[in-house]
Amino acid sequence: MNWFAQVAALIGFNLRSLPQRKGAAAAAVFGIAGVVAVLVGVLSIAQGFKRAMTVAGSPDRAIVLRSGADSEMTSILGRDEARIIADAPGIARADGQALVSPELFVIVNLPKRPTMSDANVPIRGVEPPAFGVRSEVKIYEGRMFEWGRNEVIAGRGANSQFEGLDVGASLKLGQNQWTVVGLFEANGGLPESEIWTDAAVLAPAYRRGSSYQALLVKLASAGNFQRFKDSLTSDPRLNVKVLREIDYYAEQSRMITLLITGLGGIISALMAVGAVFGALNTMYTAVSARAREIATLEALGFGATPVIVSVLVESMLLALAGGVIGALLAWAAFDGYRTATLNWQTFSQVAFAFDVNAELLVNGIVYALIIGFIGGLFPAIRAARLPVAAALRAA
Repeated sequence: MNWFAQVAALIGFNLRSLPQRKGAAAAAVFGIAGVVAVLVGVLSIAQGFKRAMTVAGSPDRAIVLRSGADSEMTSILGRDEARIIADAPGIARADGQALVSPELFVIVNLPKRPTMSDANVPIRGVEPPAFGVRSEVKIYEGRMFEWGRNEVIAGRGANSQFEGLDVGASLKLGQNQWTVVGLFEANGGLPESEIWTDAAVLAPAYRRGSSYQALLVKLASAGNFQRFKDSLTSDPRLNVKVLREIDYYAEQSRMITLLITGLGGIISALMAVGAVFGALNTMYTAVSARAREIATLEALGFGATPVIVSVLVESMLLALAGGVIGALLAWAAFDGYRTATLNWQTFSQVAFAFDVNAELLVNGIVYALIIGFIGGLFPAIRAARLPVAAALRAA
């Protein structure tokens, strides 16, 4: 009998004996499923947060901040500077108007659902070009706010996570009363965590005078970025830094993504240790229960290597089942679940949805297979090293 035939025969023998060991096998499967579900679930938080941040960015948009600022919270630009920036080369235009959006960024406190504890929510003051620069922003309920009035529109994420943002609701922000007149969406991106209103109304309400936090610029093409940046950074009238929008939001998401991924990895590693011991126990039990059968097969001419391979295959098949079950449980429980967390760069809440994507599912199953391989390796070696005579004499 050739090597492959021996392996196939041994694998078939092992799998047919699984019903006699269903308790131990089920414990191994569901232990690994738990590890995978936790790993995928935790990492889907990081993926969802990163997606909410990065989907907001576009390669043909640039953000202009005060030099030295690392976020809108720490930046300030004057109205004169905004006019100079709007005249820079490389900017897209619509109806003869430069697509430059000077924006205010203010943090307000609103009750968070369902705890009703206060949370920091960003309110963004914009001017009419904002909707040409951010073409993905669409009203899906209610209407657009009227310029010059105390009216706001709320993002889908903000509406789902914070109280008082339903259409028709009245908000007390600063010294003024505001009416929510519409809800908007932005392809699941960061703007959905915000409240928008007219910058000309917001500025006096929070004593911002004629200043802005940042300017968002629509470029004629992504290739115009360097030309646009060079024209601003070389202008002695300006003291600014210019970033691609996608780079800005990638940097904003890096810290919390690394934190969540690191914590998820530590938790999953600790759980994986338990799962490995469960797999070891299962496979050692299986080898001990079949010691005489294995010895008999070796006496009939089966080699040690096919025995090792067959035990490893059994262990990894159990792990594969656990990995698939865990991945499906994580997808069913977490994918699309909406929540909000703090963006440490701006100290405001970001609403996002957990994102259990195909890459995470595949990684979870691969992780399960690694656990199965480690859990089956030593029992497989032990099975191959069983002395034939001693095993045959065992009761």
